[in-house]
Amino acid sequence: MDGASLQKEQAERLKREIRDKAPRRREERAVEIASEGVHTVETTRGDHIVLDQTKSTIQTVRGATLPPEQISETGRKTCPKTTRAETDRRVDCTLARADTRDSIGFGRGDTVLLMFYIEHVNPFLFPFYRPSPLEGGKAWILEMMISSPVVRQAALSQSSYCYSHEHNSHNHEAVWETVLTQARDAFEVLRQSLQVIGTASISEHLHGAVRILASIMQVQRFEVTVLSFENCQAHLNAALALFQQILGSTVHADHVGVLASFNDVFERLGPPSWVLPAGSVQVPSAEQAAFRFSAALLILDDIIASTVLQEQPKLYQSHQDLLESDNGNEPCVNLEAVIGCQNWALRQLGEVAVLDAWKQQCKRSGNLDVMELVRRAVSIEAALKDHLARLDANSEAPITDPQTNVLSGNAHSVATPSISQTLITRIWAHSALLYLSMVVSGWQPANLAVQRHVQHIMGLISNHMSPPSLLRTVVWPFCLAGCLAGPELEPQFRAMVVTLQPPGMFVAVRKAVEIMENVWRSTYADEMVTRDFASCIRDAGGFVLLV
Repeated sequence: MDGASLQKEQAERLKREIRDKAPRRREERAVEIASEGVHTVETTRGDHIVLDQTKSTIQTVRGATLPPEQISETGRKTCPKTTRAETDRRVDCTLARADTRDSIGFGRGDTVLLMFYIEHVNPFLFPFYRPSPLEGGKAWILEMMISSPVVRQAALSQSSYCYSHEHNSHNHEAVWETVLTQARDAFEVLRQSLQVIGTASISEHLHGAVRILASIMQVQRFEVTVLSFENCQAHLNAALALFQQILGSTVHADHVGVLASFNDVFERLGPPSWVLPAGSVQVPSAEQAAFRFSAALLILDDIIASTVLQEQPKLYQSHQDLLESDNGNEPCVNLEAVIGCQNWALRQLGEVAVLDAWKQQCKRSGNLDVMELVRRAVSIEAALKDHLARLDANSEAPITDPQTNVLSGNAHSVATPSISQTLITRIWAHSALLYLSMVVSGWQPANLAVQRHVQHIMGLISNHMSPPSLLRTVVWPFCLAGCLAGPELEPQFRAMVVTLQPPGMFVAVRKAVEIMENVWRSTYADEMVTRDFASCIRDAGGFVLLV
């Protein structure tokens, strides 16, 4: 692309190839996407699925040999000729708007926003996610944005909003409308992607399915952080269903465990990329990295959602296989690497959620056995306290890493944390014990054990967490502790949130304070008899995902 003779020569060659392949293009078959869904699309592994959004049709192109993302005279977008494996990996590259800008690559503005996403937005949303550069770092995000319009659209909508805040844009209304439009576009593309995937076996489009899963999780996390909770349950359910389909896509899935399924899917998402001329270094493929990253977020969201719904986490049966070490090997999913909390703490929080769901079911049927409730609770409590004791014995003082991050909180340039992640784990572990106490004994904010855990959580957050913007990463424990805090601590909880600027970047934290304020105002004895944390959240606006 030098703008001179070489570019012209290449363009003429591509035009000749297009003319030569015209008879083959006439064999394209279209299937209309009805307003209520997508009809079956007959394809082979060597076909490309092409979405023409201007005509709401899906095109199936047999053996296409057009150059990358070439726009034909009818306005259809096609993918380059690839191997069968590459066809599956690129299935969602066709699921983009058929406009000229997408067909020729990024505009300069898009390039700036995409780099802003990688360098600032992603670290803001996931401050503990720092994969080693020797393992590819965050290169998988860049690769996905380049090759997948689904991921690119999601990143642009997030980056433009954060970029406007960083530049203190005064035209917030126009920026907000743009962000909402881009978010709608992103979810519309995701919806269409899911429809296309749904017309065939998920195993036929495994790479595309993982890209869609990664996009859902990224956009949903952004939506919860800065927009609203209106659609978070629907998006979470879609991600859970897709993840379970991906795990079930392995051969003879009914006869293998979750661990074998996860490992099989991971292998099929490869092979890893070779680095260095001698091929002596391997890094995970973009889809492999995205699969593990998305699984970590999904497990956390599923557990937190179960505390609101008072149901067993949808992925609970998979927790042991995915979160436990196998024969000394690393677990399939490392929550600490993504969200800063060690696996055992969130796994035990999931156990408390299961216990709460069991208790609610027994109460509805009128056969609650309190002794059995206590027996189950004792084993969870023992596991949490044992892990905490070992954590305290091996603890290290928190440290800070002076990396500049323009989105990290109450200033426009402030140190990004590299604090000891045992701090985050402690906060989650104490919140699990606090939640367990409430499940067993009911709403008892005056209980000394309850107040001890509240003060532990409050002390860890206020005295050791730096910068204060990291409060976003522990919003569920923060909210639970605040709801049970005594009147003397209420001003401290309010003050911790006031300092977080700009307000639009901390929607979940401010929602947590709204939930607390509702609880603090309601001190009637009859309300406290039936109160639990789930009802506190629901009273503040239905399903709220505090992640």
